[in-house]
Amino acid sequence: MDELIIGGESIARGENRIIDLHLPPLTTHTDLEMPVHVIRGKKPGPRLLVCAAIHGDEINGVEIIRRLLGRKSWTGLKGDLIAIPIVNMYGFIQQTRYLPDRRDLNRCFPGSEKGSMAGRLAHIFLNEIVAKCTHGIDLHTAAIHRDNLPQIRACLSDPETTRIANAFPVPVLLDADLRSGTIREAAGKMNIPWLVYESGEALRFDEVAIRAGKRGILQVMRELGMLKKHQPKKVYQPQVASKSYWVRASKSGIFRSLLPMGAHVAKGDLLGVIDDPYGGNEDHMYAPTSGIIIGKTNLPLVYEGDAITHIARFKSLNDAADSVEIFQTELDNMIEDVIDDLENEDMDESVDGAPIQ
Repeated sequence: MDELIIGGESIARGENRIIDLHLPPLTTHTDLEMPVHVIRGKKPGPRLLVCAAIHGDEINGVEIIRRLLGRKSWTGLKGDLIAIPIVNMYGFIQQTRYLPDRRDLNRCFPGSEKGSMAGRLAHIFLNEIVAKCTHGIDLHTAAIHRDNLPQIRACLSDPETTRIANAFPVPVLLDADLRSGTIREAAGKMNIPWLVYESGEALRFDEVAIRAGKRGILQVMRELGMLKKHQPKKVYQPQVASKSYWVRASKSGIFRSLLPMGAHVAKGDLLGVIDDPYGGNEDHMYAPTSGIIIGKTNLPLVYEGDAITHIARFKSLNDAADSVEIFQTELDNMIEDVIDDLENEDMDESVDGAPIQ
């Protein structure tokens, strides 16, 4: 896998280049490209793809990759890093999840060279980029008006996927089944270990989500031997959730959530109240199972059946609650340095604050 050709251009070892992968033009006859940033180490090793904005309105990943590429030096890199901040360029321009043909790109893989617009973009991305990589990390957020606790979703029956998932320091690993039409399913069929990082909300920057994402990618690169390893102080063990449940609104109205993201809930705990605008007609929403809140709606106005609270179940709920608490405290403390970090974006921090080698 030493040769690397993208968009008809060959990238040699030791090169750091941006390749413009041509896409179908806009209706205005304006040309459109997908910029692909390629950093090739002088020594061979894994080829990691990091991509974002498969859903055009999920912008946290765009900022994560921008900061990742802002590292001062990639000297000593073994293998190759391929970084694509914006896969769904069409949706990104329009600030929408979907493509102009109203399809969800992440339900259209493996795509088709002669199919729909979404199918063609899926085909280009899969064959020009994904198929040439050994590992992948796909950056996502929750849908619009929803929020996600930082979490990794992966098929943990695969040992290599489990290895890199455990290297990504987030409190929750969701052992998620492969969903038809997703890039994760397509990569799985190619035997490419694939992580989906979920955190934050669409069309919003979330500093905790961004910092956790950048840190996680660097830790995976160390685990793969792409960067020099050090021994960070491990303060918590990510907890595996094998099941998760959405609690849905019992009726239409105004939802008042009573518990924050990451809260530890027991079966029967009150999650919130749905009322109508005139009062006096409350429905109480209770947790159907014990677990941790890993996702929730941010929009108070709900219709009957809307997903309002996402609860993950764990074998050891106390351990999971401890991991979430330690993670949140750690990242909250890091936010105090946000101004300095933005002024010195080439300075990276490890899990325990030690400088990156």
